[in-house]
Amino acid sequence: MRTALIVVDVQNDFCEGGSLPVDGGAEVAAAVSEHLEEHHADYAAIAATQDWHADPGEDVPDEPEGADSWPVHCVADSRGAAPHRDLDTDWIQAWFRKADHAAAHSGFEGLLAPDADVPMGDDEDVVEDDVSLDDWLREREIEAVEIVGLATDLGVRSTALDAVEAGYDTRVLVDLTAGRAEEATERALQEMADAGVEIVRS
Repeated sequence: MRTALIVVDVQNDFCEGGSLPVDGGAEVAAAVSEHLEEHHADYAAIAATQDWHADPGEDVPDEPEGADSWPVHCVADSRGAAPHRDLDTDWIQAWFRKADHAAAHSGFEGLLAPDADVPMGDDEDVVEDDVSLDDWLREREIEAVEIVGLATDLGVRSTALDAVEAGYDTRVLVDLTAGRAEEATERALQEMADAGVEIVRS
C-alpha cells in the first residue's frame, strides 16, 4: 500500500516560546526529525502543513476570548510561521498552507505553497493552479496516510478526520504528536478512533 507521511503544523508559534505554544512541541519536532531520518524510505510521499495567516481571520482576534479564540499566530512570512528549528525539512517534498484568510485547521484545507523547497517561500511567486493536499496525494496514487505533528486535538485531529472522509487508510502516530490539554487530547483521540482512524502508540 502506497503510504504518505503528513507532518502537521510543526511551527515556531506552536512550540515553546511561540505565541500559541503546545507543551512538548519542540520535543515533537525533534522526534519527527528522527522518524524521518530512520523511516523516510518507507513513504511514497512526505508532505507538511503550515498555518499561514496572510490576513488573520475569525480565529485570530486582537483580544482572544474563550477556548475558540487565539492570540495572533503564524502570520505569513513571520518567524512564528516558520518550521521549528528542530524539524528536519530535508525529506519534506511539499508544503501546504492553510488559514490564510479564514480559520482552517485541517491540512486538507490547505493549498500547495509557491516554492516547495523553501518553507517560508516567496509570496510573489504563484502556483498556476491551486493544488490541494488531496490532489497532491492522489497524483502520487497514495492509499494510506500517517499523521504526526501539532496539535493532537486540533490540526492533527482535523487532518485525520478529513483523511478518513477522503477515503485514505489513516493512522495517527501518537508518540509523534502533542496536544494542548490532556482531556481534550484524549477526547480527540477517541473521536478519531470512532471515525476509523488507527491510533498507533509505541
